[in-house]
Formats: sequence, structure tokens, C-alpha cells
Amino acid sequence: MTGGMWHRGLKLSAGLTIFIACMHGVAFYIFQHMDADIFNRDQRTLIITSSSILLSAAAMLSQAMESVTRIFYTRSDLELIITSPARIQRLFFVRLVAIALSGCIMSLVLIGPFIDVLAWYHGARWLSGYGVLLATSLATTAVAIIFTVILFRAIGPRGTRLAAQIVAAIIGGALIVGLQIAALFSIGTTSRFEFLRSRFVVQHAPALGSPFWLPARASFGDLSALGVVAVSGLAIFIAVALIYAPRFSGYVVHAASASRRQTRFATAASRFIVRNPAASLRHKELLLLLRDPWLISQSLTQLLYLVPPAVLLIKTFASNGRAVVILVPILVMAAGQLSGGLAWLTISGEDAPDLLGTAPMPSWRIQRAKIEAVLECVSVLFFPFVVCLALFSPATGFIAAAGIAASSLSASQIQLWFRSQETRRNFRRRHTSSRFATFAEAFSCIIWAAAAAIAAERSWVAIVIGLIAIGVLALVRLFSPVR
Repeated sequence: MTGGMWHRGLKLSAGLTIFIACMHGVAFYIFQHMDADIFNRDQRTLIITSSSILLSAAAMLSQAMESVTRIFYTRSDLELIITSPARIQRLFFVRLVAIALSGCIMSLVLIGPFIDVLAWYHGARWLSGYGVLLATSLATTAVAIIFTVILFRAIGPRGTRLAAQIVAAIIGGALIVGLQIAALFSIGTTSRFEFLRSRFVVQHAPALGSPFWLPARASFGDLSALGVVAVSGLAIFIAVALIYAPRFSGYVVHAASASRRQTRFATAASRFIVRNPAASLRHKELLLLLRDPWLISQSLTQLLYLVPPAVLLIKTFASNGRAVVILVPILVMAAGQLSGGLAWLTISGEDAPDLLGTAPMPSWRIQRAKIEAVLECVSVLFFPFVVCLALFSPATGFIAAAGIAASSLSASQIQLWFRSQETRRNFRRRHTSSRFATFAEAFSCIIWAAAAAIAAERSWVAIVIGLIAIGVLALVRLFSPVR
């Protein structure tokens, strides 16, 4: 993150300090507006605390699976490890410890301020939450190792690279999406907090003496429960790491040999199809997007959060209510974010820029073909939602389609203005290449979503919001390096 440069380290420290301070402010604001009885040690509080721990564990497990997979496939220091005088088992053990600690640190940055504020308001006993987070990180890392190794043995190194990323994406969002869907069908709202406090959940929760509540009781400051949770998490991690660390070298060798093996795409039944240059470029970009397992896993997380809107849409059809308006800004935001990622891959992540630079066609046609490929992918994914909205209300369907198109075009255009030559493997870190472009893309998607939501309410204010979005794009164009 710093590249060994001290001035980058200072900037990173300053930014992290400001972020943590802001998170403390958010925590103070939230807890000031909560009822005091929420923090009692009753069953509702145990349910909410346990759910928060489970959500954190799901995020840690998703990140740990992705990190373990990167050890197999994306680390290019296998020769250095094999020729090192240190024992390979120790090197891989250290890497597994680093994965657990990195997941814990990232969770502490987000959850630590809330633990601090709870300790400020309700006593130092809540500081035991730090120990619960560390134990959870160790346990989830052990589970991630087991899951990844099972996939590796079951479907081989080629299939594991894609399957592990998809499983990690599903685990990261499945619990949140599941809670929203359960809340939608039980109490008629997508509020997870209200659902967890509902009578339905309380009646079906385990008894107060169940071991299921040990992590929550440890968070309350119960030292005996904290000791059980900490020892259990540490013991599980050490046992799994000692068992699998000596075998990691073999897995890495198999993964490296599988990734270097060439795949035969040409078969006896395949034929070379002659297309015009623009169609050939669109076909090439679509093939590259479909063949990229890392992209599929990253995009799957965004598409997974479309499940609650889809369920809401189905329920709205059944009840004939007006909640369908809520879907419009959600779809517009999701389309903009997805288009931004795909546009970065097709424009900045081009693997053969020199070849395209010598192609017998102008550069503007090349860029247009790339954006058309992005819009084709977005259109296929969001077309069913727009059709369902149009069947319910033609005007709402048209507004959703217009908002999706505007948000997608804006995000793609911003990526075009701030394009830079990168490799596709840096897709996870694309937001660090241009902070201005990242915030501009997010801000543009938010404004278009607001305009679509207001338009769905049949208000002329949407025109003003749309003009503001166009003005933001014009301002972004003034600061773009392309200009």
C-alpha cells in the first residue's frame, strides 16, 4: 500500500486516522438514538449481538477464502519459496497467520469504533468484543482453508480457481440477503434490525443456556465465555494450519502447472467467422469477460444484492402495492456500479493495446465497440427486471430503463476519460488508480438513482436532478487527464 515510501505511509496513516475518527462519530450518533433497553442481557440483545458476529464472520470467511485462493494461484514466488533455506511448512504457516490477522485488522477498523463507543456508554466489559473478533478471524480462516482444500481435491486446480471465488462471493452476501428476504416475508420490511427483534425470531431462537450464545456472552464481558471462545478459535486455527501447511507446496505446484497448461479452443466443429471490425471487438470483449473467473466472482457479489429487490418485486405483484418504486433506484445504482467495473476491464485492462493501436480503424470506433460490449452485458442482466416493472407499470419500467442506461453510460464514460494502461489482475485494486474517478463514478450513480426514484414518484423535480447529474459529468470532464 505504501511501496516503501515514507510520504505514502504518512498519507495512509492520516487517511486511516480520519476514517476511524469518522466511524467513531457515526457510532456515537447511532447509539445516542437507540433505546437503553437494547443493551440489556436479554434474549433480543443476544440475538442482535450474535447476528452481528455472524455477519462479521461471513465477511471474514469470504475474505479468507479469497486470500487462500490467491496463495494457490496469484503468488509468483513459488521458486523463491522452494529454494529458500527456511522450511516450507513454516513459510506457509506464517502466510496463514497473516491471512487471519489481516482479516481481523480490517474488521477492527470497521467494528472497533462501535466497540469503543459501547464501552464508553455501557462499561469496559464491551471491550471483550476485540477478543471475540480475533477468535472469529482465526476460526473463519481455518474454515476457509478446509473449504478451499476440499474444493481443490474435489474438482481440481482449474475448477477451484473459479469455484472458490464464487463461493466466497456467495458467503459474503448470502447472510445479509437471507436476512432481508426473511424480514420481507415475516414482517413486511427489509429492516434486519426490526426482524431480529421480532416475536417470530425470539420464539424460534435457542434457549438462553445454549452454547450458541457463547460468543455473544463473551462480547458482554463474560470472562468464562470469552475464555472458551478464544481457546476454541485458537485451537481450531492451529490444528488446521499444522495439518495443511505442509501440504500447501504440493497444492501450489499443481495449481501453477494447471494454469500454464494451454486450453484447446479450436475443435473440428469450430469455424472461423468473418465479422466486421466493430462486431469482432465486441465479440472479443464478451469472450474475455466470460472467461475471467475473478471478474465473475466480483460481479456476482453485486448481482447477489439484486435478490432482495427481485423478491420485493414478486411480493409487490402479489399485493399490488406501490413498493415497486423502491426497486428503481436500486437497479440504477447496481447497473452503474457494474458498468464501471466492466468498462475498466475493457478500456484500462486491455491486454493488447499495441495490436488495437495498429488496427485499420479509428480509435473512437474501438472505444465505442468496447462500451457497446459493456452495455450488452448490462442489458442482458437487467432486462428481466425492466420487463417485470413494465408489466406492472409501463411508465415505471421506462423510467427504470432510462435510469439504467444513463447510469451505465455515465460510469463507462468516466472510465473512458480516466483510462490508464493496467492489467486485468489489478481489477481488485482499480479504485486506487484514480480516487477522483472512483468518487465521481459513485457520485454520478447516486444522482442518477435519485433522479430515477423521484421520476418514479411522478415529480418534475427529477428533471432538475438529471440536469445536476449532467453537470457533474461536465465537471468531471474538465478534470479528466484525457482532456
